[in-house]
Order: sequence, then C-alpha cells, then structure tokens
Amino acid sequence: MPLTRAEREKLIDRYAVGPATLKASLAKVPPAAMQWRPAPREWSAHEVICHCADSETNSYGRIRYVIAEKEPLIAGYDQDQWAITFDYHALPLEPALATVEAVRANTTALLRRLPDEAWTRVGRHTESGRYGAEDWLRIYAEHLEIHAAQIDDNVAKWQAARKA
Repeated sequence: MPLTRAEREKLIDRYAVGPATLKASLAKVPPAAMQWRPAPREWSAHEVICHCADSETNSYGRIRYVIAEKEPLIAGYDQDQWAITFDYHALPLEPALATVEAVRANTTALLRRLPDEAWTRVGRHTESGRYGAEDWLRIYAEHLEIHAAQIDDNVAKWQAARKA
C-alpha cells in the first residue's frame, strides 16, 4: 500500500536520525568489547559499524537508481561475505562512521526534495524482486536502528559473559 506524504516524512525523519542513534549505541561500548563477538558467526560492534558504512553506500546508489533510471536493476550482495573479504576488524572505525553520517546527510537532503511522483518509481532487486522507492525508505528508515540495537545487545552479552 502506498505511503501518505505524512508517513513518508515520518520515515525520512527516522532515516535522518539514524546516525545519531547508531553513535549513541557505539558510545556505550567499552573499548575491550569493541571487537568482541557474541558468537562465531555474529558481528562485533566494530564489524556492525563497518557493515553500516558498506550498506549505506549501497543504499545511496540504490535510491538514486530507482529514482533516476528507466527499469533499474538493484544488485544484492552477501553482507557476511563482505565482512570476511574486507576483514572489517582491520578497517578503521572512524572513517566508517563518518561515511555513514555523510551518506545519510546527503541522501536525507535528496529525499526531502523528491516530488510525490518520484516515490512511485520501481525497479527490480536481484534477490527480492520488485523494489520501489517506498520499499527502499521502509528498509533504510529502520536499518541503523536495528544495528544500534544489535550493538546494545552485544554490550549486554559481553557484560554477562564477563560475570559468568
């Protein structure tokens, strides 16, 4: 079902504050817990931030392709493989966080200027099929919130493991 203008604006507002939410969670991570993984196939707080930088740069292109291109094809990627291939723990944290902030600020400005008809644009995603501008907004409005909660959960699990 299409979003109303008010619903879109609310999601854009959530999207815009995502970096602050992520930074607030990151600020609670003790240095000793930054690269701690709750389980072998789960990400550390450091890896979450590096993933967010990669995801945000992908999302930056995705919304632009959907809005500007005729019959856009949006490519999926294996986020777990990216974390391994790019050895997220070896990457610096601050530039990754700065990337998240910059990409979100730039894209927020774009989103706030889009006319109503732009939100009806649709492409095709290689993994999920139909992929519209409003689908993109629903996904990314909550993306950093989800990862902030993941970081908070990591800290809680790290603290519990230390007490055990």
